[in-house]
Amino acid sequence: MMMYMFISFLCGIWVFSSNRKHLLVTLLSLEFVVLILFFVLCNYFNMFNYELFFALVFLTFSVCEGALGLSILVLMIRSCGNDYFQSYSMLQC
Repeated sequence: MMMYMFISFLCGIWVFSSNRKHLLVTLLSLEFVVLILFFVLCNYFNMFNYELFFALVFLTFSVCEGALGLSILVLMIRSCGNDYFQSYSMLQC
């Protein structure tokens, strides 16, 4: 089980580092990595019979990170018209 999560984590990191064209794909890969980390954290806490309060705090911060990323995406689309990194420049838009 942990091997599949490790492979999924590496795939998410690979997509995050290789795709630099669209902001939406980058945000989706970050959310995928956070989701895998959440599953690993829950499995770790259940294995040692700890409380899941820290996992709830981690999930809250990941939701805040996702909302911030979506707000940046909406701002970028409204100002430039697309989510390409190549067309976004501080001097241009």
